[in-house]
Amino acid sequence: MIATSLRLPLCLVVLLSPPVAQAAEHIAFDEFYKSEGVYGLRFSQKVKDLAGKRVRVEGFMAPPLKAEAKFFVLTQKPMAICPFCSTDADWPADILVVYLKKKQTFVQYNAIIRAEGVLEYGSWTDPETGFVSLLRLREAIFAKQ
Repeated sequence: MIATSLRLPLCLVVLLSPPVAQAAEHIAFDEFYKSEGVYGLRFSQKVKDLAGKRVRVEGFMAPPLKAEAKFFVLTQKPMAICPFCSTDADWPADILVVYLKKKQTFVQYNAIIRAEGVLEYGSWTDPETGFVSLLRLREAIFAKQ
């Protein structure tokens, strides 16, 4: 019996290798906007650069709109009441809407959590609830810190 070894060129090995999952980049609440003025909030360059990519953010879960909601609001500070707004003109600079990939149990409003999902920015109205947001995570998951 003759042993043979298969030698593949490096470029072929790279092409045949499974893709490596890229770690989500961290973004903090104070990195969401570059300014706030008479024209409202202006998104930071970091938000624009990370749009469409997976990011992670640490914060606090605000009380959900309803128990079976598909989303929640992540806030910079713990809140005992919902920070929901009627329009994006009233949007606070220290919240982020998190649309869940799958149903998860909500946590107490004073527990620090890490949310991870695909970052989106710009005014958008949820067709089911009418909730208006400026900044969102899609396909998100979260866990207690």
